[in-house]
Amino acid sequence: MTRFASITRLQRNGIAIPHTPAVRPDELPTLVCLHALGSSSRAFDELGARLDGRFRMLALDLPGFGDEAARGAATVEETVQYVLARIAFAAPQRFLLLGYSMGGKIATIVASRVLSGEAPVFGLAGVVLLAGSPPSPEPMEDERREQMIGWASPGPITGHDARTFIEANTAGPLSPADDALMLRDLARTAPEAWIAWLNRGSEEDWGPVVEPLPVPALIVSGREDGDLGEKAQRELNGPLYPRATFAVVDDAAHLLPLEQPGEVAALIESLWQLSAGRAPAIPRDVAAVIASDRTSRRTRGILARRALGDDVLYEPQVLTAAQLATLRAVAGRVVPQEGEAIDLAARLDAQLAAGTGDGWRNADLPADPEAYALALDALAGGGFAGLAPDEQDSRLERLAAGRGPVAGTLSPEQLASWFEDACADLARLWLAHPASLARVGFDGFATGGDGVRKQGFQLLVAGAREEWEPTPRPRAATASALDPKATA
Repeated sequence: MTRFASITRLQRNGIAIPHTPAVRPDELPTLVCLHALGSSSRAFDELGARLDGRFRMLALDLPGFGDEAARGAATVEETVQYVLARIAFAAPQRFLLLGYSMGGKIATIVASRVLSGEAPVFGLAGVVLLAGSPPSPEPMEDERREQMIGWASPGPITGHDARTFIEANTAGPLSPADDALMLRDLARTAPEAWIAWLNRGSEEDWGPVVEPLPVPALIVSGREDGDLGEKAQRELNGPLYPRATFAVVDDAAHLLPLEQPGEVAALIESLWQLSAGRAPAIPRDVAAVIASDRTSRRTRGILARRALGDDVLYEPQVLTAAQLATLRAVAGRVVPQEGEAIDLAARLDAQLAAGTGDGWRNADLPADPEAYALALDALAGGGFAGLAPDEQDSRLERLAAGRGPVAGTLSPEQLASWFEDACADLARLWLAHPASLARVGFDGFATGGDGVRKQGFQLLVAGAREEWEPTPRPRAATASALDPKATA
């Protein structure tokens, strides 16, 4: 049913969970929560309590609901713009988008705008859908749609109608507190907002403008949900999230954050530790420049996708698992990293699968996928991945000098050429990450924007920085494992 259900279950199955270092409260990732139809930000209170100390909560009342009921009916586009404005104002360093039922449609469109660079927002790390409404028309029988519209036509939803709605969307009785919360939220929902979603918002088809999103994602459904259960999630939301993990929660129907907040919290924590949080954090001032009008939409979108976390459960597409392990060992010596490391080997394998790269290869080598496989097999024959770092360095130095192992079909000279290409690939993938750009102090991407007149730099004096430029980071004394002379 799911690649992971919780960290505890993974540990029981012998899968190592990376250690998450302690962070200051102001550096915690933010969980931006978008609620369901007839609900409010209060639906996430218990979830927030269970994630306290691991996430900062930004639970929003959407226009027409909760404390924003006075805004009345809002279109999907207006709601998306409202959410983007709230996120931009909060400017979280890294954030997950959580879309619950109706909020799922909004979350997917918001994520699309952020990853395309269209929105002046940066820092999206992952998406969580809880019984999420898809960007395409939401599946619902016409008779039930008309019944629900009828509940709000005379005014706020109360009494028998409210009770019918709750019982139709739960697997069992809610706690007294949650039941009272749902009744209160239904009663204060603007009737025109309720009707507008059922008549128009849920029926709009945004599928043609939302391309597949390469963001780590968690798609959760309740075992007893009807229209938006597991089948609908896989068919309607699944194709938009190629990196999605699906989970089905027992003893739950549609009101997941109220019915099973503990299981939902564990799943979100697993998503963060296994993929969404596995990337270096981008300094706030650098993220602010990327989100600003100094950076073009196209560049912002490219950097947003490059900043996404790597998956600890990544399955190689071109290389074998053994070859990927060897490449990870090579990457660790060629590009040593501090803190949360970028999985350069996995990104290189994905590059090989996509057929992209720097656009050229040595004429003495076969095509990149074959060259990598043969060279990594030659290194693995000497047990490279299991060697001590000093011995790995020595092996690579010999390889670079044309004194590599005579194994397989590649000669020592070909192995040296391959290694030169591999060093370039790994270094380029590392430097392409916005955290790496911040570390080396490069902000040349923020000189144009999308205006007619390019803003550029005004100060062209060595050592002088303009007011908008991020603060330079002190550079750690991190030497490459390889002496540049050895690869010349």
